[in-house]
Order: sequence, then C-alpha cells, then structure tokens
Amino acid sequence: MADHVLPTNQSTRPIWFEDSSIPKFPKLSGDLMVDVCVVGGGITGLTTAELLKKQGKTVAVIEAGRVGCGETGHTSAHLTEILDLEFRELISKFGREGATLAAQSSRRAIDLIQQNVIDKKISCGFKRVSAYRFTEKENQVSDLEKEAKAALEIGVPCELVDQIPMSRTIEKALRFDHQAQFQPVAYLSALAKSIDGDGCYIFEETRMIDVADGEPCRVKTESGTISCADVVVASNVPSANRFLLQTKIASYRTYVIAAELKAGLEPDHLYWDLDDPYHYIRTFTMGEKTYIVVGGEDHKTGQDEHTTNHYENLEQWARHRFEIGDVIYRWSGQVIEPVDGLPFIGKNAMSDNIFVATGFSGNGLTFGTVAGMLISDLILEVENPWADLFDPTRIKPLASFKQFVSENIDFPSRFVADRIATPEKMTLAQLRENQGAIVMVDGKKVAAYRDPQGELTTLSPACPHMGCHVHWNEAETSWDCPCHGARFGPKGNMINGPAVTDLAKENVDENAPMTPESYDAPLRVDDPLSPPIMSFLTCPLKQ
Repeated sequence: MADHVLPTNQSTRPIWFEDSSIPKFPKLSGDLMVDVCVVGGGITGLTTAELLKKQGKTVAVIEAGRVGCGETGHTSAHLTEILDLEFRELISKFGREGATLAAQSSRRAIDLIQQNVIDKKISCGFKRVSAYRFTEKENQVSDLEKEAKAALEIGVPCELVDQIPMSRTIEKALRFDHQAQFQPVAYLSALAKSIDGDGCYIFEETRMIDVADGEPCRVKTESGTISCADVVVASNVPSANRFLLQTKIASYRTYVIAAELKAGLEPDHLYWDLDDPYHYIRTFTMGEKTYIVVGGEDHKTGQDEHTTNHYENLEQWARHRFEIGDVIYRWSGQVIEPVDGLPFIGKNAMSDNIFVATGFSGNGLTFGTVAGMLISDLILEVENPWADLFDPTRIKPLASFKQFVSENIDFPSRFVADRIATPEKMTLAQLRENQGAIVMVDGKKVAAYRDPQGELTTLSPACPHMGCHVHWNEAETSWDCPCHGARFGPKGNMINGPAVTDLAKENVDENAPMTPESYDAPLRVDDPLSPPIMSFLTCPLKQ
C-alpha cells in the first residue's frame, strides 16, 4: 500500500495537498459484512471509524473519491470552540445549558485531536494558539463587548483587547486562548492508516448509491453491497433522508487563498473579523516559507455566475492589510449551514440504524470530530451529554422559522425559474475550451462543456437529486445546483451530495446546423413540476 500525492484541480489547489500524501486504498469489489459501514472519508467518517475500531467494532469506510480530497481537505483548518453562531444568539436559541454544551463539545473535540496527535505521533503541525475576533469599525465594538459577556456566561474564557499581533490598526478584539491549528490532510492520513486492517477496511472510488435500514442494513455501491448492523452517513450532505433533513440545511461556497507572508501579521494565531460575510486568517509554514491563508466571500452554492471574482476580492482585501507575495494557492469549500445554527448529529429521522452528521457551518473540523465522538457513543450505547442538543429530529427554535423560510424558498423558485430562464446566446461551436454553459439545442436546454482538448460533453441540466437546474461555476469548472448544493464535475461526475448519481448524458449532434433563431425556439418542458417539488411543498415544517 504505497502513498500517493492527492489529486486535485491544479487551478484550485489547497496548500495542504502540496506536501502531503495519503495511502491509496482499493475500490470495493464484491459484497462484504461488517459491524458498521461509514460513508465518507473525511474527518467525520474517519474519526467515527477510528473510535469504533478502538472498541472492537469491525468497520468499512467507503469514499466516493479519495480519502482527504473532500471538504476536510478544502478547509482553512482552524480549530476553535468559537462557533459561527454568535454566543448571544446561541444562548437565545438553546438556553445557557445548551450553549455551554455546544462550546464544551468543540473544546473536547480539539482535545481529542491533540490526544490523537500525541498517541499516534502524527506530524501535522498541531499547535495551540490564540484566536482573535476583531473589528476595524467603531460601530461594531459594542457587539464585541456583548459577545465577551455571553462567552464568559457559558464558560468560554476571553478578554477584550485593543491590540492584536497585526500591524493594521483595529478598534477592538476578543482574544480566546488555547485554540489550535494543524495540517488537516496529514492528520487524516494518519487516521486512515490506523483504521485499515484487522478486519476493518477503507475503500476509495466507492460511491454509495442507496442505503436501506434493517437488520442488517445494506449499503449498495456500484461495485458491491455492504451488510452491517449500523450505517453512518458522514458525507457532508447526507442523502439518506431526502426531504426531512434537507429542508433544515443550506449549502454555501467559501473561498480561500494562500500567499507568502512578508510582513504585517504575526504567525501562529487565528484571526477573523465581524464583516458579513466575514474574513478569516491563519498562517502555515512549509519549508522555509510562511504563508498567509485568507478565506471568506461566502455565497449560496450555484447562485453566483462569476466565481473567480471572489478570489480577486480576497487578494485585494489581504493586500490592503498585509505585505504578501503572489497568490500561489486558491481553493473553495462547501459549507453546510443549519437552520438554527447548530449541526445535526445522530440517528436519522424514521431510521433505526442509520446515523447522519451535517450542518457544521464554518466549524467543520471541530464539529466533524464531535460527530465522530457522539455517533460512536450512540452506536456503542454509551450515554453522551450532547445527544439531545444535536439530535437531527429536534424541533427548530421559533427564532429559526424566518431563516427556515428564507433558505427553503430557493427550491420551488429555482425549480420553476431555471426552466423558463433564457439560456446563453451561443451555439455549441462558440463554446471555448474549458468553458461550460447552458445552451439551447433544438428547443431543449443542455449543459455543455468543452474540455481543454476540444472534446464536447453535453448533459441534462437537471440535478438528479430533486430536479433543479445546475449552474456553471467558472472558478472550479463545475456544475453547481442552486437548490440544495449538489456539485458535479464538468463532465457530469458527482462531486458533492445530496445527489448520489451523475448528471445524465444528452446526445446532441454537434455538427447540426444552428441559427440564432433557435435561441427563441419553443422550449420543450421535459420535466414539469414533479413529485419532488410537490413533496417539498407538502413537507411538514416541524420534524
């Protein structure tokens, strides 16, 4: 089992892949029986599998791509107990006890990561650091003061300060000590190596296409079926619950750049501001160079046509504050926002033996680790104080209802609007190399892509999850669904759920004569309002 450099899109390559390798695991071939099947080879899946193996369970982890190449490999790798949801709002929605438990769970997650680093002697640059939530605007100082009070109320130590280890002048900051940072791909590599063997398995390029609850449960893949007592769907956006969970989460893209840091910032700290969307900063030393890693520019997946602008905006923001070299690395990630601010971790609705984990917001590494700890306890029937707080079937706080409506209006509106929207005013012959577009061919909309070698791929634009039309993402060269965040490669291969199949192929005669009049040809509606949208419209708001 040799180590292999991780594959990725070279134009959007995370810095973590530069000096990391991870074992290459085989594809599942045939049927298998184990105690637990874990779907997803990121930090959630591997943490769950490692904890279960320690307790004597046999586990099979299946990953649709390569271990470490999913969202864990596309993070900025902050490890912090400070949540995206402000402490004041956390207390308002979940009470003092719930807010205390949420912060405690993240603290425990960082402790577990540190313990794994020590026990397994993992070389991943793990380091305890201070974190600073800062503002450059005078009118935001009162917000920081209120946050400080709320943090102390739930046992999160912090201090208001006037200066931070940054040359740029700020108005005020909250300092949180004993947070952490690390190299996520190196950490995952060590976890993966500790799982494989002794009756436990990791299978790559093995996609789940269906899961059935029962005794035993059955996880169907393209190359075999795994029978097991329990299933853990740890694939960022679980597809095991098509409607009941999907209405509680929304998918966002977040963008990250890395450049050599020359001056203006002290390394080995975490920073983020109070802007909306906010910017987050850390450093990473590789060889003799220290890089600044800057992220932000979040927006809903599939709802921005000019995604390259976000990298440019981040670079301008960073250059205005720090002295940096050329931007060498840039990448984006998928952030899943929960409707009430906390993730959904536990037993899937209306299931006996299927567990899910999603909605980690911008705290994927800590909440992914929390999920591994909680789900392994649930499977082992060990009492866990976080079970009710993160229960996927919990009733949404009343304060979240407005957010629920706001996030879910996209599905019915996009489902209809994209079917009547005007496609790109171009013919297939006008499509440039490495360009994708929704074009009209003989009165039918087609998602068309021409690769760098000039080969044309034509696809149905309908996302196989629930039928919304995908949009072209120019920065990532991908097709992104604006309804529930599914993403596909330029040739239609599934990248992110909740879809479990590729975009359907469309057979089109590239050489057929096309005239400008064909743009205005009557649109053939091959997929009118269908059972998915009708099911959504009748779905109960309380689950």
